[in-house]
Amino acid sequence: MIVDALRTVLLIPRNLAVALLQVYRRLVSPLYGDVCRYYPSCSAFTLRAIQIHGVVIGSVMGVRRILRCHPWAAGGIDDVPEKKNFRYALNRHGFVVSPTDRKN
Repeated sequence: MIVDALRTVLLIPRNLAVALLQVYRRLVSPLYGDVCRYYPSCSAFTLRAIQIHGVVIGSVMGVRRILRCHPWAAGGIDDVPEKKNFRYALNRHGFVVSPTDRKN
């Protein structure tokens, strides 16, 4: 019980970053159109990286990806590397939750 509460508190920064990226993807990203050289787009890549690897590592991965996205880049499919021991779950809105909170 206390462990689940602690996990929820520790997931707050990750879920705040997820919420910010989701707002960006809905409001700002459509203004640029489909310009990313990679699939998934840089914002989708960063969102997934933060969901899987956390705010710090996921943000670093996202910045590295954005730096690689330039007119001379070959582009292509570039998925986020999966984490072997991913101990959380994603709810239907994309937020990271404890496996016991998987209902929503």
